[in-house]
Amino acid sequence: MNAGMDDLYREVILDHHRHPRCREPLAAADAEAAGKNPSCGDEVTLQLAFADDRIREISVRTAGCAIATASGSILGELITGRSEESASRLAEAFRQIMHEDEGELADDLDPGDLEVLTGVRKFPVRVKCALLPW
Repeated sequence: MNAGMDDLYREVILDHHRHPRCREPLAAADAEAAGKNPSCGDEVTLQLAFADDRIREISVRTAGCAIATASGSILGELITGRSEESASRLAEAFRQIMHEDEGELADDLDPGDLEVLTGVRKFPVRVKCALLPW
């Protein structure tokens, strides 16, 4: 990756870290999960509210590093409005990409800013930070 792309990726991650999206707790969640990365202390709480077969609202509250916070923010933006099946496909594709040395997310999954997190693969100890919200 060239220096220009590194700068772009860094800016997108910092923007999501400084201004995380979808952080407000949901008044009525249909599903909730929490996770922690014991190696670094990152924590995440995820809440989902459904309407029909779509994710109507999401709350992703992360306490931790910029990578985990940005990943949670990107998650919130990307899966709101998706079907549960589509969100699961995107999450699984992201997990696979993060554990490979190469590869990109398929355009049909509309990965948006998620693509910038693939640069974290260069730092294997940080991959868990990126995957925690997912």
